[in-house]
Amino acid sequence: MRLYLINPYNPLVSLANVKGNRWKRYRVWKPLGLLVLAGLTPPQWAITVIDENLGPRDYAAMPRPDLVGITAFTSQASRAYDVAGQFRRLGVSVVMGGIHATMCRREALRHVDSVVTGEAEGVWAAVLDDVRRGRLKRTYAGQCVDMAEVPPARHDLLTRGYAFGSIQTTRGCPLDCSFCSVSAFNGKDYRHRPIDHVIRELQSIKEKWVLVVDDNLIGINTSHIQRAKELFGAMIRAGLRKNWIGQATVNIADDEELLTLAARAGCRGVFIGFESPTAQGLVEVGKKFNLLKGRDFRKSVQRIRRHNILVVGSFIMGLDADQPGIGARIARTARSYGLDLLNALFLTPLPGTRLWNRMAGENRIAAGDFPRDWQYYTLGFPTACYKHFSWEDILEEMKCCERRFYSLWQVFRRVAGNFLRRQRPILSLVSNLSYRRNARMTHKSYGQMDLPKGECREGRRVVRLPGTDRSGSSASGFSPA
Repeated sequence: MRLYLINPYNPLVSLANVKGNRWKRYRVWKPLGLLVLAGLTPPQWAITVIDENLGPRDYAAMPRPDLVGITAFTSQASRAYDVAGQFRRLGVSVVMGGIHATMCRREALRHVDSVVTGEAEGVWAAVLDDVRRGRLKRTYAGQCVDMAEVPPARHDLLTRGYAFGSIQTTRGCPLDCSFCSVSAFNGKDYRHRPIDHVIRELQSIKEKWVLVVDDNLIGINTSHIQRAKELFGAMIRAGLRKNWIGQATVNIADDEELLTLAARAGCRGVFIGFESPTAQGLVEVGKKFNLLKGRDFRKSVQRIRRHNILVVGSFIMGLDADQPGIGARIARTARSYGLDLLNALFLTPLPGTRLWNRMAGENRIAAGDFPRDWQYYTLGFPTACYKHFSWEDILEEMKCCERRFYSLWQVFRRVAGNFLRRQRPILSLVSNLSYRRNARMTHKSYGQMDLPKGECREGRRVVRLPGTDRSGSSASGFSPA
């Protein structure tokens, strides 16, 4: 039997056809969830994994499969439904999973034959068995799985077109920030794979650079950090010779032994969510963890960078606590912290989050023509009514922020500093130029936004969006349940 596993692209962010532009290779990573499901698929299935970010595919010209599985983040949902429609018109059953289908199950069921909610590993065998028997169910409810039962991903199915390999070593995040759907999807319990499983999978990855996709690699308490130290020690002993980048909380800076082990294990960069330059903003998003102990963020960043690890800092723009001038303030704060890279994002209400529930209840979902408008939910476009900003204002704040941080003079200063300190100047240069180019491309794409731009007053829309009810949900029946 023939199985296609598809990762749809989002045409708005111009990732499709990586071959056409080498910079795009640094903006995409392998659809790891699909590769894990491929590892759970019995050998009688002939598997093809298709990542549309590597280039368009003519599905009609391809051999007809017996089943199509599609995964999608919210920003990929509209394209996912288009792909599903193409195969369903050919008489092929389509099953959809991932975070968007989980949070918007009823919407997804209007476009596909079956939906898998939650973590799919525990129900994938049942899905495939039901397909063979011709009795595919409408829904399958996945549960949080024991990470020891997660197989190694089939990296051999996607061998070209990526700058990074990818791996997952933990799931779940205990922080439960208001804007993040990780805890709703993977739970708050911090689960980790057996270290020997991680090492074996790392050895199977061909790419020299690896993205560790864990939402919080080191965790937040003593036992979590001890496990991270054991993992890094095992990576050192295995002699993997991999360079890797991971996501962590700022407390990674508090433990010199942890930083030393991470650097020796191949850590070359760490992505940290600072979220807001103000205490009020941190309280608003539920990131009180960053307020503990009166932390000096500049000194924390310096301690990380002393280990030759670059620091990428993420900030959210458009919080109710934000005031005009927030773009310049974020750029100034990022420079004062000594960040190597800045990732500035718009406050985006994603289905399944507390932020979505609050903004929908306040009728502040501006991009609400679903499923079309899901394409804007990349975190790089304004999708809500912001308390102190019109859309034009918030766009100018973002442009100001990125122009200031990624001006050629600022890029030169950062790279020169890295060169003088021998802190990975080539990686810093490539990363800064890639971020700068991506920011400029996104600024140009703002003009492509085909969204109703009703006036917002005091954070509420006063011109009702076509096709939405007072809760912000689609009048056609959308709800995030």
